Amino acid sequence: QVQLVESGGGLVQPGGSLRLSCAASGRTFGIYYMGWFRQAPGKEREFVAAVSWSRDITYDAESVKGRFTISRDNAKNMLYLQMNSLKSDDTAVYYCAASTRPLISVRNNGPYDYWGQGTQVTVSS
Repeated sequence: QVQLVESGGGLVQPGGSLRLSCAASGRTFGIYYMGWFRQAPGKEREFVAAVSWSRDITYDAESVKGRFTISRDNAKNMLYLQMNSLKSDDTAVYYCAASTRPLISVRNNGPYDYWGQGTQVTVSS
């Protein structure tokens, strides 16, 4: 089992920045990929970014490319999402996810085995 706990969400003005964190615990040695997804009211959960846990290869959604950066600290079992130039469209609950499968389509939420409880990000003036 892997437990994931997100933090760092909040209210920010358009153009501002936030850094989300995700703390992983439990059987973290089995993780191959970690990612961030988000879900806005009335919309489906969508892919934001992902990282290969051992090889540090990152993947980004087109909607956040150049604005969001995913990173990880394996020694601390931490995943981060640095969000810059935030827009109102970025308002959503952001979820951290982990996959214990060695080969997945990182942009689909199905292959992820573990999910955090989510943290709210609201971009508004």
